[in-house]
Amino acid sequence: MRARNSLIMGFPAVIAMAMLSAVEAQPKVELAVQKVAMGDYEVVENWPRPLPDTDLSHAGWTWGSGAGVLAETPDKVWVAQRGEIQLPPGATPWICPCLLNPRRTNTGRRPYSGKGYTYEMRRHHLVFAVDRNGNTIEEWLQHDRLLAPPRGSGLGEVGRGPHKLLINPYDPQKHIWIVDDDQHIINIFTNRGVLLRTMGERGVPGRGPNNFNRPTDIAWLPDGTFFVADGYAGTRVAKFNRDGKFLMDWGRPPVDPDNPGPYEFWSVHSIGISRDRRLFVADREHHRMQVFDENGKFLEMWPTGHDSAVLAHIVTEDDYIWVADWTTDRLVKYDLNGRYILDMGGHGPQPGQFDGVHQISVDQDRNLYVTEVANDRSQKFRPKPDADPAKIVGPMVGGWPASAK
Repeated sequence: MRARNSLIMGFPAVIAMAMLSAVEAQPKVELAVQKVAMGDYEVVENWPRPLPDTDLSHAGWTWGSGAGVLAETPDKVWVAQRGEIQLPPGATPWICPCLLNPRRTNTGRRPYSGKGYTYEMRRHHLVFAVDRNGNTIEEWLQHDRLLAPPRGSGLGEVGRGPHKLLINPYDPQKHIWIVDDDQHIINIFTNRGVLLRTMGERGVPGRGPNNFNRPTDIAWLPDGTFFVADGYAGTRVAKFNRDGKFLMDWGRPPVDPDNPGPYEFWSVHSIGISRDRRLFVADREHHRMQVFDENGKFLEMWPTGHDSAVLAHIVTEDDYIWVADWTTDRLVKYDLNGRYILDMGGHGPQPGQFDGVHQISVDQDRNLYVTEVANDRSQKFRPKPDADPAKIVGPMVGGWPASAK
């Protein structure tokens, strides 16, 4: 009898517990957004603005993993992302998925692993451009399937989307170069989105004149000669003339992983060139910068911080290097000899914080742009009215002429 009474008396509690569990199973939507101080910069809120519903509704969708951001001018900023992420019911439209509780993220690869997501993601709006207010002025929807091929499309179908979006700063036609590490290719477009050429073979890794092994970045000399960081698996720098003819390469995996030497890489993730034509190559997994001349001669190397993980760096006209370190999620300023100057930012999801800054760009007005792979967004920062010029990022080497004020 006691057991029966206990069962009867406990039944409402069981129902209540089940209802509570169901409620707890629903996504918790975190709407609180609070700006965080970012040195001599201030956050530009609500940038970029919501994407247009050109061919699909964006109701219930938001930004995906940030791959690239490149300021052509203050009124034309290119953004590359790895698709879009579905929001849970009740979420603020276009909220960063990094602010959700639980947070949502998108590397773009998970559907191919067989694990999938507990929410939907779609390969949409992989490349677009916005004006200074963040309004969309160009959409490359016609290239979504090219940049992130659907399942069943053959070699290269695991592509998650762009790895980085670049423009040769000395190119008056401002061609768009999209580096795709998963597909082992570099696609070159006109500024209006016409595909002109593909370097490498889709889905075919290799080390040769027309093969890459997960390339990551490109840097140019004024005459159009360019260098490819190749890359996650290629462990080399490859040099090409202005017409894309292979000239030479250098680099190899470490003979002794515990004591890597010059020319030895493990993830060549970012590359930049100084005004005096030195190449600064981020050797991410070895926590250091290697420096070469334009013919591949090793010059020196210096550490980028204990256990650092450099995802991106730029070399500026005032002869400094700004590094994005994923370990600390800070932007760090060094001189060209590797001497630490200052840092800004920090880990977190709030505006002014970072998680995986994947590309850095500066426009002619010295506005700063970053895109983040783990926070799934791009951010814009403008110098404060009383900003110290030494504490904001200078113009990039080879950057565009100053804009009209």
